[in-house]
Amino acid sequence: MITINPLEVEGIMFTAIKVELPKTNLLMITNEIGYIMCGALDVDLLSEKLKDRQVIAARAVGVRTIDDLLNAPLEKITEASKEQFGWEVGMIGKEALKRIS
Repeated sequence: MITINPLEVEGIMFTAIKVELPKTNLLMITNEIGYIMCGALDVDLLSEKLKDRQVIAARAVGVRTIDDLLNAPLEKITEASKEQFGWEVGMIGKEALKRIS
């Protein structure tokens, strides 16, 4: 099942997406600028092979719900996220999202 819901983070609207897969869930929170996602995100691919696209993205690991994703520290970020919006490894998901609003 795929669930898509609006999500308000401190007055800022995002889209929360949950894809239920066998034995795991794919979780992401996005807006028109960028996104954070569960451990399924291949940040190295975005930062290296697709560097010219300047993708604003980060991943958090060990999350099982959208709320977990909002409150988890980011484990890996794209270079574009760092350069353009000041995202840092260890930053909490909702703090990173506020920077792309």
